[in-house]
Amino acid sequence: MRETDEPQDAIPGFWEWWARARPEVDARAEAGDLDGAAEVVAVAAAAVHPELVVEVTPGRSARRSLVVSSAGDPELRPLAHRWVLAAPPSDGTWEFHPSRQAVADPESHVTKVNGREFGLDKLVLGLRVPQGTPRIDISAYHPIFPDLDDETRTDAALLALDRLIGEDEVARWVGDITAAAFQPIDAVAAVHLPAVVADLASEYAGEQWVLLTGETADGTRLIAAARHPLRPVDHPLFDLRVGITLPYANADEEGLPTGGSPEALRAFEERLVARLGDSAVLAVHMSSDGARVLHVYADPDGDAVAVAEELTAQWTEGAGWVDVASDPGWLVISPFLS
Repeated sequence: MRETDEPQDAIPGFWEWWARARPEVDARAEAGDLDGAAEVVAVAAAAVHPELVVEVTPGRSARRSLVVSSAGDPELRPLAHRWVLAAPPSDGTWEFHPSRQAVADPESHVTKVNGREFGLDKLVLGLRVPQGTPRIDISAYHPIFPDLDDETRTDAALLALDRLIGEDEVARWVGDITAAAFQPIDAVAAVHLPAVVADLASEYAGEQWVLLTGETADGTRLIAAARHPLRPVDHPLFDLRVGITLPYANADEEGLPTGGSPEALRAFEERLVARLGDSAVLAVHMSSDGARVLHVYADPDGDAVAVAEELTAQWTEGAGWVDVASDPGWLVISPFLS
């Protein structure tokens, strides 16, 4: 395989390689050498991006699972998801995933850390949900942690959480993670974490928005509305930011919309959302100094840019404009991420 300027351009080459190399990978896996099988795949995955992480594990519906993961890096998550979209259908022997999956029976799951047994049945967690946040702060403790250095202990805790609820669920619902050398007060068995996460997720089942107020860097009043929770992991293919700026005709003394402009802006957003459908998401809008900026995140293969440009050209309260840029980590709206 050869590297290309755009990582996603190397994905078809990976799957061509897979068709040729699968007998070797199968042979290693059949011999019980899952790590060896993963090492073979990792060489080819590095041609897509050198920081993708490869695992071969027992599958959930197939015999084996091939995972090519971003390892929690939001900049790489869209690439991992595009990799799996190009994968062949599961044939009962292999299934394919763009993130680490939760294990079926965490109480019996045991791995090695620095040559010592690391069983999830002995892992305990201190759990805290800060008021008004959609995240669980976790302090993890295992009997072998006091004998490990900080980095190894932290890596083991992160991997354990992936095994308990899956890498994507960690990205969605877990906040601060501490790998503790001492057992936390009121710790619970780690195997209860999936139920705790499910209970938290149930509080955010429907679409929710939050209204925020503040000031720009030059002291101008700003009002923003953002989806809540707002997380790139919920829309892994939406790595193209489409910014729409709409000047409004009626503004109060602080530069915020008044008169008929709020209704005109609301109608524009409703038309935009209806036209975008499932190909993009309106994540945040901000009003300040006589203009509203809408931050849309879209699949680059969709028609979000064309829709935004068409509707913006129809805006009658001022000369609006559209700007477009790749932003897989949603860095432009990072202050609003939850």
